[in-house]
Amino acid sequence: MPRQTSLTDPTPERTGPSATRLTLGRLEKAVPSNFVLLLGVTLFLVIFGLVMVASASSIDSYLDSDGFFGGFWKQATYAAIGIPLMLVMSRFPISFWKRWAWPAIGASLVLQGLVFTPLGIDDGGNRNWIALGPIRGQPSELVKLALIIWLAMILTRKQKKLDDWKHVLVPVVPVAGLAILMVLLGHDLGTVSIIAGIVLGALYFANVKLRYLAVPVLIGASLLVVMALTSENRMRRILSFLDAECADYEGLCWQPLHGTWALAGGGIFGRGLGNSHEKWAWLPAASNDYIFAIIGEELGLIGCIVLLALFVVMTVIFLRIMRSASDPFTRIATGTVMVWIIGQAFVNIGVVLRVFPVLGVPLPFISAGGTALLTGMMAIGVVLSCARHDDASRARVEAGQ
Repeated sequence: MPRQTSLTDPTPERTGPSATRLTLGRLEKAVPSNFVLLLGVTLFLVIFGLVMVASASSIDSYLDSDGFFGGFWKQATYAAIGIPLMLVMSRFPISFWKRWAWPAIGASLVLQGLVFTPLGIDDGGNRNWIALGPIRGQPSELVKLALIIWLAMILTRKQKKLDDWKHVLVPVVPVAGLAILMVLLGHDLGTVSIIAGIVLGALYFANVKLRYLAVPVLIGASLLVVMALTSENRMRRILSFLDAECADYEGLCWQPLHGTWALAGGGIFGRGLGNSHEKWAWLPAASNDYIFAIIGEELGLIGCIVLLALFVVMTVIFLRIMRSASDPFTRIATGTVMVWIIGQAFVNIGVVLRVFPVLGVPLPFISAGGTALLTGMMAIGVVLSCARHDDASRARVEAGQ
């Protein structure tokens, strides 16, 4: 009687000259739930953003002779690059990010330095862009991502020395200060504010003593005050923001007022997707910094609440990943990415609601802008990498015990 074989039999018996051996191999461990949830929310936000960019940018694209969907196709191209890149980055082990942290921050600062060369271009009073032929990019977005990885690596190595203020100071302050200074020289105060928040967030999630954070907070606040007082344009923006009536209708009040009217015109249910009135050259930056106003006008209060709920869910997922982290790198990197994405969304929406003066920061994953979308998805790729491999490492440790 022939011997019975099974899929688990390492040496199945050949039954004929043409018989072949089938090896299934080791099945990979299922990815953690936090990985799946974060990936799902991110993809939903990206798709939501593509739909809104297609609507909000249609008129401006047509006026620029790019057709009604010119802005959409540009954004979709970056999304098509960003999604596979995010998934590839999610496969890298945590050791990869630690090993490449220094080269990443160095390369990003070199790219940021190019804005002060003939490759740099001015946009809206800020010199924070470079152009290589038809391709334009904002290096400060890469600085954000590289700084997060570098801070997480440095602060992880110094975990047992952070009670000493000298180890907190060096090399964090010189490198982070250089990054902030280079962006500040381009007069992009909004991006500087976000980078400063990233640095403070990294220090906080690394469990640095709060009294050590007081000094950089005071220095940063003083610097912002000086930058505001020494710029006539910034002072006018602040004064117009403080003016409840916003009497300068045809000047600095034009954009915030039309953003408010867009939200008011949408009501609860909105005018309907594609039916915005303000995008007809009334609201500047309708597909960029003020896309939340178009969401409110076309999708109403319900659409705004859905978007806010997605960012709340993303925040909860970030916190879940941080809570289950066994490697300090995971906790610091995830927490700092959370500060970047959720904090920037908070600022953007606050500007549209006139809670803050106009700062000019995009709404993550939603606003038009290829560099911002690409680097945001890369940041999520780093967090997904941490969620996958930190969970696997913890499982191996528990199995060994």
